[in-house]
Amino acid sequence: MAIDEGLVARIRPLLEPHEPVDEKRMFGGLAFLVHGHMTVCVTSHRSLMVRVREEDRDALLALDGAGEMVMRGSATRTWVLMSGPVLDDDAALAEWVERGVETVEDLPPKA
Repeated sequence: MAIDEGLVARIRPLLEPHEPVDEKRMFGGLAFLVHGHMTVCVTSHRSLMVRVREEDRDALLALDGAGEMVMRGSATRTWVLMSGPVLDDDAALAEWVERGVETVEDLPPKA
């Protein structure tokens, strides 16, 4: 299944202020890395993985479109999976991308 190129195109300008941004094929989708840290990833299932602070995760899961990100049978502590109509809303998409950026901005840059 192909990734949603329209969603990818909407995310790129949201990340421009946070250069350097790299794009890498990962998890069957396209991941966006800010300063070397994976921030968001457009999956092949028309969903968006968003990196979040562990302490914020449970509250964020209560928001529209948010669900647990499950890897190897277990829910992750620092990722939320966004899907559904919320991804069509430009303002909501921008908020989720910014959450991902805020989560990694205090981490040391990766080489």
